[in-house]
Amino acid sequence: DLQRVAEANVPPAHFGYIMTGVDGESTYRHNREGLERLRLRARRLVDVSQLDTSVELFGRRWPTPIVVAPCGSQRAFHPDGELATARAAAALDHLQVLSTVSSTSVEEVNEARGEPVWYQLYLAPVGPGSWEGATALIQRSVDAGCPTLVYTVDLQGGSNRLTGQRWERLDDRDCTSCHRVGGQAHPVKPMLRDLPRGEPDPGLGRSTTWDTLPRLRDVTDQNFVVKGIMTGEDAELCVRYGVDAIWVSNHGGRSEGSGRATIDALPEIVEAAGSRLPIIVDSGFRRGSDIVKALALGATAVAVGRPYLWGL
Repeated sequence: DLQRVAEANVPPAHFGYIMTGVDGESTYRHNREGLERLRLRARRLVDVSQLDTSVELFGRRWPTPIVVAPCGSQRAFHPDGELATARAAAALDHLQVLSTVSSTSVEEVNEARGEPVWYQLYLAPVGPGSWEGATALIQRSVDAGCPTLVYTVDLQGGSNRLTGQRWERLDDRDCTSCHRVGGQAHPVKPMLRDLPRGEPDPGLGRSTTWDTLPRLRDVTDQNFVVKGIMTGEDAELCVRYGVDAIWVSNHGGRSEGSGRATIDALPEIVEAAGSRLPIIVDSGFRRGSDIVKALALGATAVAVGRPYLWGL
């Protein structure tokens, strides 16, 4: 229902930004299909008068396992953008994670939320490509009180978002007021404004490897989460490199064209990480039964993105 209203009300290019996957969008489709293939074994005559849906992450207990995933540029969907999302998260006490490419500053979002949010970190090509810029961005999140840094690793090579390009062609507005020619974001993104430039660091762009993790960990005492993990092998590396939590994600099908659903990847990641780390999963979750399936397969929490953007 919210999706239909959003399509009617949101400018075409902005709606396309929400809806796009990559290439033929098999990853996007399979996220839903993977969840729908799973069947629940429904038991009877179980006392359900007192239910506890709460989960604990890093010593903080949340009333539900639903996490508000980091999504950028939310003022493209409503003038209040991330502030409206923060107020909604505060009303129901949901964990909120703020994107590096937020259209509102972390300080303002924290004020609207009523407590510091988690902060999601992009490096080049989406975020800063210099070490000076990266450390300044992390320090700003520390100064704002954000307890957790969510380092996103699944856009290192960019992504081929054809659906988004098609929707852009349907939009007859003058987009240059908000975007530079060539699609590069205008420097109104408050978290990227005025960062020190420094020399481009090859270890923060397409040449990034696991060796970048200890470099980032050395500059912050925040809880450190790696987002974008899709294999058991990489989950084992997360454990080896001292990550505090794993976030299973293919960016809602908009980061890579592997075709593999997060719900299909989840079991091997749970097996690799065991009970040593909390595990968050996203991509394609639309209903309470979807969340039950993820928790039953070993996830600690489930993040949603598109649904709240449609609502926004």
